[in-house]
Amino acid sequence: MKVIFMGTPDFARDSLVAIYEKGHEILSVITVPDKQKGRGMKLVYSEVKEYALAKNLEILQPDKLKENTEIIKKIKDMNPDVICVVAYGKILPKEILEIPKYGSINVHPSLLPKYRGSAPIQWAILNGDKKTGVTTMYLNEEMDAGDIILQKEVEIEENETSGELWNRLSKIGAELLVKTLEKIEKQTAPRKKQGDEFTIAPMLNKEIAKIDWENKTAKEIKNLVRGLNPIMGAYSTLNGKKIKFWNVDTISVDKFIEKFQEFKDYEYRFSEIEPGTILYIDKKVGIYIMTKEEILLVLEMQGENAKRMSAPDFLRGSNIKVVDKFE
Repeated sequence: MKVIFMGTPDFARDSLVAIYEKGHEILSVITVPDKQKGRGMKLVYSEVKEYALAKNLEILQPDKLKENTEIIKKIKDMNPDVICVVAYGKILPKEILEIPKYGSINVHPSLLPKYRGSAPIQWAILNGDKKTGVTTMYLNEEMDAGDIILQKEVEIEENETSGELWNRLSKIGAELLVKTLEKIEKQTAPRKKQGDEFTIAPMLNKEIAKIDWENKTAKEIKNLVRGLNPIMGAYSTLNGKKIKFWNVDTISVDKFIEKFQEFKDYEYRFSEIEPGTILYIDKKVGIYIMTKEEILLVLEMQGENAKRMSAPDFLRGSNIKVVDKFE
């Protein structure tokens, strides 16, 4: 089919690669304008643009789409069968959505109607979900509210980070888009309305990254760390300095005492320990911290103006000690 592809990050690139390799005619690739990054303010291309350049595909990078008569005319003149939108980052106006013969479709990394919005992968992990998936749908003017075409459900692994899940769903989304285009071309694509019950996955803000020791359990803190890895990292402060946690695990008080028998005589006092307090430092493994419920084991961390590193490496250059308290 004749396809116009709209997307920006690596998640979208995988879908572009899949439909290109399947033999669809890519009329044009539309992505966001180049951005300046780094100290030298060098222009950086999106991952989608990088691939499009490598394959000599036409590239368009409009600042805006709404009331952009020039880009709308170009799309109309191309006469696409379908527009594929994957993590493009901009909302498409109705006059563009209605141009293609078979409509405009989208790949969304959740099992819609759950997690409409910009951060469905992160929120699935932040909320401790056991499963998620990918949905292809027809686009309409509402955010992620169009009719569902196909869905693929997957299990979320216990220690999986949002970055790892992003990469996994990226491949699954690409495969699902190929199947969706096959069904649209054969005019056998299903069309299921979402209904009125849905949940939102809003953009993440920096405030969410601070660990709340008083109110969150070890499991909830682990989900926070997993969910914010690698986009920003969960953090806490110790002796006035910010420390990010990148990899943690949980352990029950019973298992902790079983592992470290010297704490057996003090078992009755564990309920008195303030959340955020360092219980034990194992220089070969990591740092054990008391929480509202169970114990958090920190395995990978990052100090201010430093690189990510294993907890044992971090400990070699720090003066952290037992009974210090994270705030």
